[in-house]
Amino acid sequence: MSFDPINILLLAVALVVFWRLRSVLGTRTGTEKPPFDLFGSKRGAQDTSGAVTRLPEPTPVPANDTGDRDPPPPVWKGFADEGSPLAAALGRMAENDSGFTPRAFVDGAKVAYEMIIDAFARGDKAALKNLLSKEVFDGFARAIDARVGQGQRVDSRFVGIDKAVIQQASLAGRKASITMEFVSELISATYDKAGEVIEGDPKEIRIVTDVWTFERDLGSRDPNWKLVATEAPA
Repeated sequence: MSFDPINILLLAVALVVFWRLRSVLGTRTGTEKPPFDLFGSKRGAQDTSGAVTRLPEPTPVPANDTGDRDPPPPVWKGFADEGSPLAAALGRMAENDSGFTPRAFVDGAKVAYEMIIDAFARGDKAALKNLLSKEVFDGFARAIDARVGQGQRVDSRFVGIDKAVIQQASLAGRKASITMEFVSELISATYDKAGEVIEGDPKEIRIVTDVWTFERDLGSRDPNWKLVATEAPA
């Protein structure tokens, strides 16, 4: 029986490769650790009996459960005395309009006050029209026209509001009415045709007090309040 040298060489190579693979891979003994779960796809750890151990789940809390938190303060808190007609009126307004709060109203009224003062000084009737009731707008428009007719102009600079408080409030049907007192700092001067100051002082800060009443139909889609009355402080 003859042996082909090539066959003997191939057999030797195969034996070497087999020995190397066995030394690297080893053999199964039954005590190997399971492969690591990279993405955490196993939701629970299994014990020797095959039962799954689950983590305790949190008890769901109802959406409307406030727990031990205190109830929110009444809407009029900080703007009216408890049991006063003003507190009652503000509370009814909030009941009729879920978007109403005295804080939001006062902040908006301060912005409107400054806009109206500025627009009147500039003679901007277009800007005033959406902020005033028809009666108040007509009065402002007449004053602006008279000033223009006499060749007068007003230079006015708003410094700031020192005070803005709700004095009165009422609700008749869906018509809400709120009276505000404003105390502001203003620099204002009126000039004649020749450019001479005839009223005010362009360098002096004046303290101005205004009592304005705003109204709004709470059933209207228009969210804006309009100035319906101005008066001198008592």
